[in-house]
Amino acid sequence: MSKIKKYICILVVFALCMAGFCVSAENNYVLEDVISDTGNYIYNTVKEPQVGSIGGEWAILGLARSGLEIPDEYFSDYYKRVEAYVKEHSGNLHDKKYTEYSRLIVALTSIGKNPADVAGYNLLTPLGDYEKTIRQGMNGPIWALIALDSGNYDMPQNPNATIQATREMYVQRILDCQLADGGWSLFGGTRSASSGDGISDPDITGMALQALSKYQSDPRVKTAVDTALETMSERQDEYGGFSSWGTSNSESCVQILVALCELNIPYTDSRFVKNGYTIPDNLMTYYDKGKGFRHTAEGSGVNLMSAEQAFYGIVAVKRMKDGKNSLYRMSDAISVEGVAEAVTGLSGKIADIKPTEIKAHGKTFEDISNHHSRTAIEALAERNIINGKNDRYFDPSGTVTRAEFAAIVTRGLGLTAKGDSCFADVKKSDWYHDCVNTAYTYGIIKGVSENEFNPAGTITREEAAVMVARAAKLCGMDTDIETFEARNILAEFADYIKASDWAQGSLAFCYSNGILSNDVMDIVPQEAVTRAETADMLYNMLFLAKLI
Repeated sequence: MSKIKKYICILVVFALCMAGFCVSAENNYVLEDVISDTGNYIYNTVKEPQVGSIGGEWAILGLARSGLEIPDEYFSDYYKRVEAYVKEHSGNLHDKKYTEYSRLIVALTSIGKNPADVAGYNLLTPLGDYEKTIRQGMNGPIWALIALDSGNYDMPQNPNATIQATREMYVQRILDCQLADGGWSLFGGTRSASSGDGISDPDITGMALQALSKYQSDPRVKTAVDTALETMSERQDEYGGFSSWGTSNSESCVQILVALCELNIPYTDSRFVKNGYTIPDNLMTYYDKGKGFRHTAEGSGVNLMSAEQAFYGIVAVKRMKDGKNSLYRMSDAISVEGVAEAVTGLSGKIADIKPTEIKAHGKTFEDISNHHSRTAIEALAERNIINGKNDRYFDPSGTVTRAEFAAIVTRGLGLTAKGDSCFADVKKSDWYHDCVNTAYTYGIIKGVSENEFNPAGTITREEAAVMVARAAKLCGMDTDIETFEARNILAEFADYIKASDWAQGSLAFCYSNGILSNDVMDIVPQEAVTRAETADMLYNMLFLAKLI
């Protein structure tokens, strides 16, 4: 060999080595740099993540598990949009695609939020329906397991399911559908399989391995996993990558890479190193600094979709290198301020007070569709705290009796019936007997005399304010307002002098805390309070008391 040729060979080898060094995920600095760059790209591109696979849950998952400093507001605002979406759809995210539930469960778990209570709906429950979950092909059982195991959730009992699911059933479904070549495809092994489903797909195989990763103590699962790994090792190309439907792409790399991390197998395992190239090495060939990741080397596909998946893939690698829990083992999930906080009430509340659960999802009335108190009325009606005049109408302008108000307040506080008969005009046969005596026992109400309550009498605005303030104090709120301060607060209303002396402190408390609306000119304290105002007052108080 001539000196010139030898020199050229040395330069080529040097160039290849340098190129390998620059893209290699083996270098911690490079990996961290790519995570930071791609995370910033996603954060700045997906400014308001919504419920959805692109610009939604995958972005949340990657950012929440990345260790990057993402403002809490980013996640808490996302959760508020999730709540609104779930409530708008009455908890029914999709009739046929149950991965909609699984994907959302994974994202919520990653930010420390309980998917069993989202706007009063349990998003885990649908996954208890075996037949409906598996009709999406392999995606159904795979993602049901990933979602349930992400937070170690108990298998939900679904009362509407024809076949109640168990984890073992989903594991068995995946095992039963393993193809002859050792991997999995979307519909391979199912009744919906077509001619192309007999060949395993790296994406589906990678996800199946992720789902099975926690069940390897079962010899059948261990055998299936080992067989699939051998198949994927053989399918890996000479540059460390994978192809799906005949095209090399970044997403296929990601799913096998995440599978290795979930299985606690180093990506440098000899089975997955080809010609010195690892899967992360190949994945980095799709990387565009400041733009995320491409779908294919030529740049086709949606950058955001590819970037989100590649991002959580390299995050999985980084977590494994740092000795942290894997991507989907979320016992170490972040806790986002304003998101993970459970609705349990204030620390100073009495022990008997507790939040009420939603029992009538989506409850509403025909005559409140455009009413300003609709939110409060629906929230209380869903929890059976307040009732309509009938199933169709609420009558927001109607008045409230003293007995009705006592019932609404005691239900709102979740109080159990307590106390003996206290008033001669409240008989055991009366529907309000327990509520009135309970409210009296806890000091929320008083009688009009020593022996009479006047249950059918209408309640005035100042009487309602006094009762709500007493309830608020039981909830741990500071309701004490000095006489001088109370008069200063009420002085903005033209008729404040008409308020009874015994009610002024309570009225001041309610107005200063937004329990009663300040958007009025007069208090009209002796005027009968309406049903809509009653709903507003109690809803606002319960919200401040963190009971709703």
